[in-house]
Amino acid sequence: MPTHSTDQIRNIALVGPSGGGKTTLAEAMLVATGGIGRAGKVEDGSTVSDSSDLEKSFGHSLTSAVVHVSHDGCHINIIDTPGRGDFLGVAMSTLPAVETMVLVVDPDTGIDPVSRRLMKLAAERNLPRAILINKIDHGDVVGLLSELQETFGSECLPINLPTEGGSAVIRCLQQSEGDSDLGDVADFHTALVDQIVETDEALMEQYLEAGSVEPEALLDPFKSAMRDGHLIPVGFVSATNGVGVKKFLDQIAWLFPNPAQGNFRPIEKVTDEGSEPVELTADPSGTVVGHIFKVASDPFVGKLCYIRVHNGTLSSSQQPRADDSRKGIRLGHLLSPQGSQTSEIDSAVPGDIVCVAKIDDLKYDSTLHTLAEGHARMSSIPLPKPMYGLAIETTSKGGESKLGEAMARMMAEDPTFVLERVAATGEQVIRGLGELHLRAKLQLLKDQYGVEVATHQPKVAYKETIQGQAEGHHRHKKQSGGSGQFGEVYLRVEPVAETEEGLSRGLLFVDDTFGGSVPKQFLPAIEKGVRQVMVDGAIAGYPMQNIKVSVYDGKHHSVDSKEIAFITAGKRAFINAVQKARPVLLEPFVKLEITVPQDYIGDISSDMSGRRGRIQGTDVLAGNQVVVHAEAPLSEVMIYANQLKSMTGGAGSYSMEYSHDEQTPPNVQADVVAAFKPRDDDD
Repeated sequence: MPTHSTDQIRNIALVGPSGGGKTTLAEAMLVATGGIGRAGKVEDGSTVSDSSDLEKSFGHSLTSAVVHVSHDGCHINIIDTPGRGDFLGVAMSTLPAVETMVLVVDPDTGIDPVSRRLMKLAAERNLPRAILINKIDHGDVVGLLSELQETFGSECLPINLPTEGGSAVIRCLQQSEGDSDLGDVADFHTALVDQIVETDEALMEQYLEAGSVEPEALLDPFKSAMRDGHLIPVGFVSATNGVGVKKFLDQIAWLFPNPAQGNFRPIEKVTDEGSEPVELTADPSGTVVGHIFKVASDPFVGKLCYIRVHNGTLSSSQQPRADDSRKGIRLGHLLSPQGSQTSEIDSAVPGDIVCVAKIDDLKYDSTLHTLAEGHARMSSIPLPKPMYGLAIETTSKGGESKLGEAMARMMAEDPTFVLERVAATGEQVIRGLGELHLRAKLQLLKDQYGVEVATHQPKVAYKETIQGQAEGHHRHKKQSGGSGQFGEVYLRVEPVAETEEGLSRGLLFVDDTFGGSVPKQFLPAIEKGVRQVMVDGAIAGYPMQNIKVSVYDGKHHSVDSKEIAFITAGKRAFINAVQKARPVLLEPFVKLEITVPQDYIGDISSDMSGRRGRIQGTDVLAGNQVVVHAEAPLSEVMIYANQLKSMTGGAGSYSMEYSHDEQTPPNVQADVVAAFKPRDDDD
C-alpha cells in the first residue's frame, strides 16, 4: 500500500526558460529533503533529472523527468521540464499531471516567449500558477518582479522575499515585520493578505474589523485564490546555494493545493448514446481514472508509460481498459519514478504519478479507466504543430526497416515529432518544432537505434487546382495483333469550393452520360484514371484538389473496349481538360508569431515583405518586447530560425503553424512547371 494519502500529495511542474535553473532547483530540493547526499551539476551531466547520454551531450534538458521528495509530511512530485522553445510540447504535455505549474525565472534570462505561452495555457486550462525567481544573489530582482507583475498581472505577489543581499529569504505571509532587499516586509504582507481575503467575504469582514488575520485562517482562502487565478504566489530562491529552497518546500506543503483541492481536469464518459461530463473527486475508493502524459524508452526497461492517477486506487493486479478498448490491460508492475531510476510499488492513490513498462497497447494521451460501460475521455492539451522539416534518406543498406521501427518509437514518445511520406515530392520528411529539436532526434536515431541518415531541405509540397471550366477529350486506340484496346471519353472539369470548415474536397466524380455511350462497367475505370492524375498532378507533378469531373459522353467497342483502355482515356482526357481550365499551383502559408525587442520591428517588417509575407498585427509586451503576427509562404521561412537569429543578434524567437494554401505568383508557378518532367505512359 502507498505510504501516503491523497491529501499528503503535492504535484508541481517546473517550467520556464532554458538556463533559469529548473534542473538545479530540483537537485536542491532533493538535497534539502535528504533524497540525495550532494547536488549534481547540469554541466557535468550528474543531475537526477538530466540522466540520458543525449541530455549530457547537449548540456540541457530534452525531455521531462519526474522526481519526488518527502517534506513536512507531504509527498511532493516534481516534474522538471525542458526550457527551450524547440521542446515546448514536452513541457506542455506535463500540465495535465499536476495541480500547480511553477514558472522558474531569473534576472539574467527574464521572461521569454516560452514563459508567456505556458502561463497563458495554464490560465486557459484553469491550472493554478506560481512563480519562482531564482538566482536572487545577483541581478535585478526588483526589476524582474516589476516585469512579472506588468506581464502577468498585479496578482503576482511575493510570499517570501530576499534579504541580506540574496543570502537569505524572509517569509511575508506568516510574518509582517522585518526588512528585505525589496523593502519593508509589512507592505508586502498587507498586499498579500488584501488579495487573499477578497475571495472570502466573511474573512474580509473579520479582517476589516480586526485589522489582521491569523496565518492559519488564510490557508484555505489562499488555495481558493490560487485555484481562481486571483493569486499567483511569487517565491525567491538561489538554487545553487540552497537559499530559500527549504522555505519554498514549506510553502508547497502548506499552501499549494493537493489533488483533492485542485481544479479537476475535465473528463467525459462516452457511451453509444453520446457523452456526458463526469466530476472527479480524487476518491481512492472510486472508479479508476488515469492519464498517460509521457511515453519514454529506457535502454534497460524498455517502453515506459507515465500515468497520473486522477481517481480510484490503481494496483498491479487490476486490468483497466485504455480509451475505448474493450479488452483490459494487464499492468504487471507499478513503478515509482525517481529520474531514470524506478522502484516497485503495490498501488497508487489519486494524485500519484507512476509508470508501467513494456505495454505496447498504451500510448501518449490515453486514458486508463475501470468504467463498467462506455469509456473515459480526458480533454487533450493543444500541442504546437511541428512545421520545421528535413528530408531524410538512409545511408546504409537495409536501413529502411530499422528506420521505420525507430521512427515509430520516437513518434510514440514525442507527439510533436512526426515522419511524413510526402506523395507530392516523393520525400520522407521529419518535422519538429525547430532545428535543435530535429538535431536531437537525429542524434538519438544514430546513438540509440544505430541508423544514420542524410538530410536536406525538403521540397515545397505544392498542390494543383483549377480556376475555370473546360472540356477534355481523348480517344485511346491500340492494335497490336489479336484483340485491341479502345476507349473514348468526353468529360468536363470545374472547380468546387472547400467545405465550410476550410477542408479540401479532393475529387467530385459525376456520371452525366446517357444512352449507353459509355457502359456503366467502364465508369469506375475512367474514375480510376482521373484519380491517378489527382495524385500525380497534371501540370507540375503535385496532388490536385477541389475539382469536379463530369463524364458526359464517349464511345466503346463491343470487342476491343477494356478497363485499361478507359483508364488511359479518362486520364488523358482529364489532363487535356485541366490544361485548358486555368490551372494554378497552391503553396502552403504559415502563421508566424515573432517575438523581438521593439527596436527590431522595422527590420522584421522589411524582411517579411521580401519573403512575400504579410504583417497581420503587433502586440506590445512588457520589457520592451513586441510580438509580430505575420503570414508567409512556407518556402520562404523554412530556415527562418537562423535568419532571425542573425537579424536580432539572438534576441528574437518565433513560433510557426500551418495556416492555409494560396495561389503562387505566376513567376514561381512558371519555374515549377518548367522543372516538371512528366513520366511518359506506355501505351
